[in-house]
Amino acid sequence: MTDQHALSHPLLRRREGHHARVTYEELFFDLVYVFAVTQLSHELLHNLTALGVLETLILWFAVWLGWQYTCWVTNWFDPETPRIRGLIFTIMLLGLVMTSAIPEAFGERGWVFALAYVAIQVGRTGFIALQLGRHHPLAANYRRMLAWVSVSAVFWIAGAFVEHEARMILWAIAILCEYGSPMMGFAFPGLGRSITKDWTIEGGHLAERCQLFVIVALGETLLATGAMLTEAHPWDLPIISALLATFLGTLAMWWLYFGTSSKDATDAITGSSDPGRIGANFHYVHAVLVAGVIATAVGNDLVMVHPNEMLALPQVLILLGGPAIYLIGSAIYKRVVYGGVPLSHVAGVVVLAALFPVAFNVNLLVMGWLTTAVLLAVGIWEGLALRRRRGSIAEAAAH
Repeated sequence: MTDQHALSHPLLRRREGHHARVTYEELFFDLVYVFAVTQLSHELLHNLTALGVLETLILWFAVWLGWQYTCWVTNWFDPETPRIRGLIFTIMLLGLVMTSAIPEAFGERGWVFALAYVAIQVGRTGFIALQLGRHHPLAANYRRMLAWVSVSAVFWIAGAFVEHEARMILWAIAILCEYGSPMMGFAFPGLGRSITKDWTIEGGHLAERCQLFVIVALGETLLATGAMLTEAHPWDLPIISALLATFLGTLAMWWLYFGTSSKDATDAITGSSDPGRIGANFHYVHAVLVAGVIATAVGNDLVMVHPNEMLALPQVLILLGGPAIYLIGSAIYKRVVYGGVPLSHVAGVVVLAALFPVAFNVNLLVMGWLTTAVLLAVGIWEGLALRRRRGSIAEAAAH
């Protein structure tokens, strides 16, 4: 790993052996993503078709990439220095424009979405590469990264000027470029290849940033439930029951993440001999996990708005699919942390699949309670498993 002296630079965070704190600049930056998650969930709610799901996935991966790459920058570089603070605020403005274009991203504002996104990715990466110069140990990695985001930029811009289906294909290729290139160490002809041990990240900070994004997503889910309750009239028994079901479901998702594994995840990445590799895995896993939160939020909205309505196929898929995606993401996350997939999560996904035929014979409120019951059961199971795990560790330490 690159030594600390070699990594010295006036814009870099001071690494003095303690956990780097998340700054107010980073917390402020995350506020844009509350809006982004809201936009994505609303778009999916109003376009609950196979095509709508694909569109939302493409836009979600773009939103996540913009946040993810910025997160790595603020892990390495000090957000409280004027130049990095200015960079963060510029990205915030561009992110606000990009997010505002989401409803028409596959319509007339595709070029706005694409240009704002490209400006974020290429602009941020180019700015950092310029600040580092040619000889800093991190510079080669940023030059490779710049090459890849520039390649993907071609597909983003080209996609903005073609029709709907072609746009989806070109933007999907762009996303594959940006998701796949880190897996290959940003290998690029003439520029070489990076290895994860070159990515001298501060593991505790990266884990906390991912945890804060999950809070953003879960918080937006609660905000949406509150908004639906405000608009409901009258506040009758089905609405109150729907409120309780959606709230407890969100609480179960919070517990499955923060109550059973988040502290251990921080310990796992900070104690790793290759925190860059685990950090990269964290980002990929959280893209799935937060996608599950967004999909579940859409299901919650349906339950709040139409509690007594029977389910059609798209509603069945979103009510079952959201929690299932979340459990799959959580299971992979815990595999990264503990080295194994929890049986509770596998059982939860199996039960959700078994509820598929049931869903066509009950209303949205009943289905909302059934999926919430599954999440609560998995959460209780995981809580007991955590207690046993920590008891075994304490017993081993005592001996």
